[in-house]
Amino acid sequence: MAAEFQPPGPGRWQLDRSHFTGGTTPIMLWLLPASVEAAYREQWPLLGIPAETLSVAFVEGFMYTRLRPLVLPDRPSVKAPPTVLLKIVSRLHPEFRRRTRAARRTLETSPAPAVIEQWRSSIRPRLVARNLALQDVDLGSLDDQGLADHVTEILTHLRSTFEEHFRLHGYDLGPIGLLLLAGGEWGLSSTDLLATLAGASPSTVEPREALGRIRAAVTAAGVQPTNLSEVASASPEAAAELRSYLRQRGSVLYAGYDLDSPTLGEAPAVVLASILSGGTSGPDPDEADKAAAVLRNQVPEADRVRFDGLLADAREAMDLRDDNGPITAEWPCGLLRLAMLEAGRRLASSGRLQDPAHVFELDRYELPAVVTGAPEPGADDLATRAANRAHQKTLDPPATLGEAEAQPPLDALPEPLATTVSLVLTVIAELGMGELDGPPVDRLPLTGTGIGTEPFVGVARVAENADEAFDRLEPGEILVTRTTSPAYNMVLTLVGGLVTAEGGPMSHAAVLSRELGIPAVVGAPDAMSSIADGDRIEVDPRAGRVRVVGGTCPAE
Repeated sequence: MAAEFQPPGPGRWQLDRSHFTGGTTPIMLWLLPASVEAAYREQWPLLGIPAETLSVAFVEGFMYTRLRPLVLPDRPSVKAPPTVLLKIVSRLHPEFRRRTRAARRTLETSPAPAVIEQWRSSIRPRLVARNLALQDVDLGSLDDQGLADHVTEILTHLRSTFEEHFRLHGYDLGPIGLLLLAGGEWGLSSTDLLATLAGASPSTVEPREALGRIRAAVTAAGVQPTNLSEVASASPEAAAELRSYLRQRGSVLYAGYDLDSPTLGEAPAVVLASILSGGTSGPDPDEADKAAAVLRNQVPEADRVRFDGLLADAREAMDLRDDNGPITAEWPCGLLRLAMLEAGRRLASSGRLQDPAHVFELDRYELPAVVTGAPEPGADDLATRAANRAHQKTLDPPATLGEAEAQPPLDALPEPLATTVSLVLTVIAELGMGELDGPPVDRLPLTGTGIGTEPFVGVARVAENADEAFDRLEPGEILVTRTTSPAYNMVLTLVGGLVTAEGGPMSHAAVLSRELGIPAVVGAPDAMSSIADGDRIEVDPRAGRVRVVGGTCPAE
């Protein structure tokens, strides 16, 4: 059956491949749209963003998003309303007036520092404790009803943590976006501004540091481990550090956001390779301060105090951004995955599934019911679902769906609303989530956003996902992939350079490269098709360019 990529509703829908790359599981088809829309419906009025919410829909298993306008969201027009009419409505409509007041408060007295402190002092400890409590449940000791109840408990937890995840985006992406927005007024590039945030995210580099402590303990013991058991037996210090590392990260999804992506604890070879790898040195905080000083001198003198404040807020927000995902999304998802795998093993052994992995074809209602004996859906039905979902992963989705919607002129809005709208649009663009339509780039050199200062030459390993990268990537090679997520932390401890086809200066790939000190070019269209696996390529972050400098080298 041919795929039909039809708009999921009125208006213009934008493809987002940075999080889900097709063939999304049924539970995630429910969880993500419900959580995103609920979180932003609650948060955006508080921040003064004149939009109803961000709608999320999946088409043929691919994620699409649309900003829902505040007025007539389901009756979009290709023609903008008259400016005079928009000025009147935005100043007299009660909801617009409320949003204007909220926007003014947000811009005059940023709520982000208080929320970030709340995250560190109460929200994060509470969520970590809950994650650990659910993780400590002995799945094998539960009877079928107990396992079903445990699954239901995790689903309830996930729904809450996902909403928290997106609520926090107003306070992690928001301050960074405000810095970039103001920087644009001063003629500063987003790439230069984001370089001033290097080293501001301890949560990004902490896993690398934890691996370094394990590696140091193993080295001190004078052993060459070939598996994690040998790591643990190297010394009491090595065992303690490994146990601590796996307790905090073993149940976290490491290769993607969906439930069919593995947890780190399921990949001992990956953990071992990361321990044995020397890793990267990471950014020099002094260099970020020097870059900030250079930019500050380019800001009009009257605005330099404002620059200082925006930079300080953005640096605090950067750490929240990178800490948010693993705690609120990838860890709880990993806990559900592990419970589902236990269910899959039981159902397959009793003949209810043809393959244990087919458990991921069950939706949130079916899963606990089937675990406790419900006859439907049957094994054949779930096998068909699995085949359909596997087929979706092979499709090439269009970048947009639906007719373009008119964008009202910002100067028709009250100034605070115009600023918050610009903020949202800036963040979307810098994440690389804006319009992707345009002429294809089918030849080298490729260009994109450069991260870093020094060119790097190495062997390219082209991989569609983190699993494939781990299977074939040798330390020091250049990973060429479509996009990354925070789950790629482990992969990137091994690479010498990075090239992505998608993403902007604020994308996960850019942030991770910046924090890990990896030369990268992100958002280089057609990187996946223009670079052959095994090519010797140069990644030049200063020029934002990728070029082939040698013939194809066979994979070892």
